[in-house]
Amino acid sequence: MRRLTAVAAVLLSAGPALAQFGPGGPPSVGVIAAAKQDVVESTDYVGRVQATDRVDLVARVTAFIQARNFVEGSEVKQGDVLYRLERGPFEADLAAKQAAIAQTQALLKNASITTQRAQSLMNSPAGLVSAVDAARAQEANLVGQLQANQAQLRASQINLDYTEIRAPISGKIGRSALAVGNVVTPASGPLASLVSQDPINVVFPMSVREVISLRNRYAAQGGFSAVQIRLRLPDGKVYGQIGKLDYVDPSVASATDTLTLRARIANPLRAGASGNDIANRELLDGEFVTVTLEGVTPVQALAVPRAAVLSDQQGNYVYVVGADKKVQQRRVTLGQSTPSLAIVLTGLSEGESVIADGIQRVRPGIEVNPSPMAPAPATAPKG
Repeated sequence: MRRLTAVAAVLLSAGPALAQFGPGGPPSVGVIAAAKQDVVESTDYVGRVQATDRVDLVARVTAFIQARNFVEGSEVKQGDVLYRLERGPFEADLAAKQAAIAQTQALLKNASITTQRAQSLMNSPAGLVSAVDAARAQEANLVGQLQANQAQLRASQINLDYTEIRAPISGKIGRSALAVGNVVTPASGPLASLVSQDPINVVFPMSVREVISLRNRYAAQGGFSAVQIRLRLPDGKVYGQIGKLDYVDPSVASATDTLTLRARIANPLRAGASGNDIANRELLDGEFVTVTLEGVTPVQALAVPRAAVLSDQQGNYVYVVGADKKVQQRRVTLGQSTPSLAIVLTGLSEGESVIADGIQRVRPGIEVNPSPMAPAPATAPKG
């Protein structure tokens, strides 16, 4: 026991170099110079896919459903006849209105002849002013009645047209609430829902602070046109289409201090899919996705490898090797970093040597043996 104590005393008296480094000398570390690189700024948010248009199909008249001309869950085109209702009563009503117009037109023609005859008799002893006035009044009355009959005819034609329920937009139709043979009325509620498919919207919340930062950062490059939207699907796959921001909610949500942003993105049919296939498009109405907001053009930013950045309760920091080969700890503020590259906003200067390899062997104040590492590749856009 006394011998071990003596050995320890000898090691301590050998100086800090031997105590720190052992017989191998200063630890070897890999360093890389902090340099400005072309990086694409990006930020992730949780968003929800939302159809640009949604329509509930409702009957406008009371009638039996005679036919349903679509497959539930399939895609339909604008103008397609989706439901056919019973037409007989409406066709009969239309014919009655046409007959009433024909009758009124005949009476009006006779009244016009009567008015002309009464006016021609005014120059003879048999002519009476009262007869002319009565004839004119009768003719005017029939003109008004004809106009009323024509309006009723248009109303009957509209009701007849309502017996065909057509698709007001192109999109995917849901389940039918009523089967063929049921009586439907305007109070029956939606028969089915129709949602548009392409293009489609994605909405996501962003804090007011981030919106202001986004506005200031891209104001000189065109504002919204300087950013683009990429999506990551629930299965982790990156969606192939790129979207554009087209709307920012004018009101802040008081509960969360956020604004809702909306992007529009294409949602074409998948390769080899048809309109009747299930999940024939990548994006589905109501689906949760990860929204990545990216700059269209790369920007120059001071960057270091992400592996060189460490964190503790006080924040982020890196180890820097000075000219004396001693390690210094630097507190840094990071920007919109990626898994491979960290964007440094403050705390580091261009050209400083940052330890990126062998970090576990160093601590502030010790001397190291640095060797240069290959620079990290430029950051590619997410996705």
